[in-house]
Amino acid sequence: MNKIKFAVVGCGHIGKRHAEMISRNEECELVALVDVKDKSVLEIDRYEVPFFKSLDELLNSGIDFDVVNIASPNGFHFEQAYKVIDAGKHVVVEKPMTLCKQHAEKLIFQALHKHKQVFAVMQNRYSPPSVWIKEMVESGKLGRIFMVQLNCYWNRDERYYKPESWHGKLDLDGGTLFTQFSHFIDIMYWLFGDITNIQAKFADFNHETLTDFEDSGFVNFDFVDGGMGSLNYSTSVWNQNLESSMTIIAENGSVKIGGQYMDKVEICNVKDYLMPELAPTNPGNDYGAYKGSAANHHYIIENVVDVLKGRNTITTNALEGLKVVDIIERIYALKE
Repeated sequence: MNKIKFAVVGCGHIGKRHAEMISRNEECELVALVDVKDKSVLEIDRYEVPFFKSLDELLNSGIDFDVVNIASPNGFHFEQAYKVIDAGKHVVVEKPMTLCKQHAEKLIFQALHKHKQVFAVMQNRYSPPSVWIKEMVESGKLGRIFMVQLNCYWNRDERYYKPESWHGKLDLDGGTLFTQFSHFIDIMYWLFGDITNIQAKFADFNHETLTDFEDSGFVNFDFVDGGMGSLNYSTSVWNQNLESSMTIIAENGSVKIGGQYMDKVEICNVKDYLMPELAPTNPGNDYGAYKGSAANHHYIIENVVDVLKGRNTITTNALEGLKVVDIIERIYALKE
């Protein structure tokens, strides 16, 4: 059996998660790790593979691999993913795919030119409530969509925005919607499509000394395919995460998916429909390696293998990754 060979760039919490999921998959082989930090402080000794201090070192090493997983700070995603594609390798890019639409377009163009795949990591799509609500919307059981409200209220304070961290720095982080809440914007786009007629209001309540950008916002819009929506978000919640929820008001009923990570169906009141029992959702915590659906990363790796072996299509393709970046960029354009 030919194994798919992976290298991982970025050995922080999520990068280690990628490495672990690759190592556990019988059809995969982890062949290299890359990080700018010294190997001795990264706690990656369990992976007995070559270690490099830069992506360029890896690409010039002569090591044979098929895929590079990019789990570095957001601001490096485009440059590193472009180099990987240019070198003739497939790439898995953590969210956000890039920090601007123009870079996402360049990445897609290069991937098409080189006949390589770009996998955008949006693992929340695999959670049981997400799979369930996707079927509800696509099957027409809800009828016409009238209103969608997305609420994202989390805590991010000095425990997260440490001076030595890339978090909170505009060029590396991108902003609250890119780093904290792009997963939920992706779910909304995945379910209801693109948005238009955007209006927004932003505030920075208690992050003036911690970040280069806002911590809260109210956003309202229309869906191109009909219905209206709103996104209310904040990282100024005291001490711990509050919720990430989506309320849907539709022709044939109402649904609310809530919990800290939009991982629980809290209300299902739909005409002539009995809610099935869903599989349990992986638990999450506030700051650890397995935030929310981060425990779903094994599905991402399985999808990469299935696609490269011709067994399935991409769960989150590059165009969908671009659209999430585009939506966030259009929202943030209203700050200027």
